[in-house]
Amino acid sequence: MEKMIFIDKPFVSDFLRNTIKENGFTVVKTKIAEKLGFNKGVNILDEENAIQQAKSSEDILIYTISENSIGWIAKHLSSTKLPQKIELFKDKVKFRTLIKSMYPDFYFREIQLYELDDLSLENIPMPFIIKPAVGFFSMGVYKVTGPGKWEQVKKAIREEILRSKDFYPTEVLNTRSFIIEQCIEGEEFAVDAYFDGTGDPVILNIHKHIFSSNEDVSDRIYISSKEIIESNIDQFSVFLKKIGKLSGVKNFPVHAEIRRERTGSVLPIEINPMRFGGWCTTADAAHLAYGFNPYVLYFSQKRPEWKEILKNKEGKLYSIIVLDNSTGTEGTQIASFDYDLLLSNFEKPLELRKIDYEEYPVFGFLFTETKEENILELERILKSDLKEFITVNE
Repeated sequence: MEKMIFIDKPFVSDFLRNTIKENGFTVVKTKIAEKLGFNKGVNILDEENAIQQAKSSEDILIYTISENSIGWIAKHLSSTKLPQKIELFKDKVKFRTLIKSMYPDFYFREIQLYELDDLSLENIPMPFIIKPAVGFFSMGVYKVTGPGKWEQVKKAIREEILRSKDFYPTEVLNTRSFIIEQCIEGEEFAVDAYFDGTGDPVILNIHKHIFSSNEDVSDRIYISSKEIIESNIDQFSVFLKKIGKLSGVKNFPVHAEIRRERTGSVLPIEINPMRFGGWCTTADAAHLAYGFNPYVLYFSQKRPEWKEILKNKEGKLYSIIVLDNSTGTEGTQIASFDYDLLLSNFEKPLELRKIDYEEYPVFGFLFTETKEENILELERILKSDLKEFITVNE
């Protein structure tokens, strides 16, 4: 079976680079891949051969580390079924339409950017969520609790569009069209998985997304643990199996964001296609926490041996901390970020990834191991606006 990886911005981890090299995985030689150093020393496949291979076999295994590659797939593989399968998940309106039979009473509607000011709230259930129909990384996601909040949100949406318009291609973030949907209350989880050659889901990691308040929609902290995985994997597998049947996807990696309501029912927030967590986060976190390599398992079509993997993991929390720029100061106005001070706040940092905060609205990603009794260290960073770590240009 042919296998290929698409490399793209915004970030490629050292762990993924080493995985590609050690396993001889094939990288498609796009211009971006070359700029990111994938032009020698690994198996390189030029674009024309990649197109021909993808067209000649439906059993090909493709992984994209970034949704930026979706544009390449849409352009060059339009004669295959893959772009349509991707769009079923990437376009949130199409996704809600796909799963309507699972949730017939769920409220959602599409609205264009130019319609924001004329929208009547009369028949929309409160609270509701508004977000780009094609979006990424919590950009443009807002919770509306009433008419006053709606006025604030409209202004914030327009300001964020101006700030983020150059960060991602339109296949990844398109702010011309939005989806309004009823607010799903309950615990939120992020699940890395893939649908195998028969369409069965294989779960590779589960993180619980924790928030600082009911208004919080940020991506600050995701926690994985033995308890989180063991208590959710069966229910989430059943849920993904239903999604797989409706969509008909096979050999298809996903990053699912889901919520479980107080009633126990599971509803999807969104399911991101062809990748695990963005910025090489959740897949790499599985390796840091549990010792296995999700990329290798996907390409070899194997399942994690969870019973064995979770031995001796009691009482340990494995976190991804997203250091998004919540300071209120533009990255170009920040002279420095004190990463050493940040690390001193945690008992066992596993890995710190510094990001160019002048180019992207994030200072970095921190992976940690925390004893359950020390959860206060996570609660502190969850509520921090990170101003304590920055020095502003004079």
